[in-house]
Amino acid sequence: MTTPPRLSVRGLRVAFGGLTALDGVDFDVHDGETVALIGPNGAGKTTAFNAVCGLVKPRNGTVRIAGRPAPARPTGLLKAGVARTLQGLGLFEHLTVLENVLVPLTSLRDPDADAKARTALDDLGLTAHADRPAGTLPYPERKRTALARALATGPRLLLLDEPAGGLGPADIDALAETIERLDCAVLVVEHHVDFVMRVADRVVVLDFGRVIAAGAPEAVQGDPAVEAAYLGLEAAA
Repeated sequence: MTTPPRLSVRGLRVAFGGLTALDGVDFDVHDGETVALIGPNGAGKTTAFNAVCGLVKPRNGTVRIAGRPAPARPTGLLKAGVARTLQGLGLFEHLTVLENVLVPLTSLRDPDADAKARTALDDLGLTAHADRPAGTLPYPERKRTALARALATGPRLLLLDEPAGGLGPADIDALAETIERLDCAVLVVEHHVDFVMRVADRVVVLDFGRVIAAGAPEAVQGDPAVEAAYLGLEAAA
């Protein structure tokens, strides 16, 4: 029996009033695979993320996690092995770094919450900051805290929204190394092309809510439609 994809999106259509944000979007993410969702601003990337997480209700189409309909509530997603980082971080700035990482584990009533949180902090080089309020950290450390919070739950599907945004070259390189070590399925939305080309096994390109290309990074990067839509270059005739 064939194992279903960790994430399967089929025929996804999302509209806000008269604006169609997604129009028949299909893609899969398999276990151990990193898939990047890219495209120009307004292409529908974040809407696709929100539809996967149940924050946006599609007019048509399906989202399935490991062959089952995706849960509609955040706690259901956690129980289904899905974790997400937010573009805006979403940290509780008055709580310590450790307390922030403990939040989802506490909601799951995990008896090993403290040990898992501390392991995640250690893996991301944050142990020395464990007792500091998250709001006092430099931006790169806050980004790592948000990632540690997601990884502490042991996700089988990790959703990363602009993880390289606002980071310098050294921090982007460290982030790429972290993602390359993961053995779970990863779906990442990102504008940083070099980062995408390094970490992604496959790339799905959206433009005006539709998939215009999908495949290996090097193949997608050279696609004339992608150059025209995403890179702002004139497509070859």
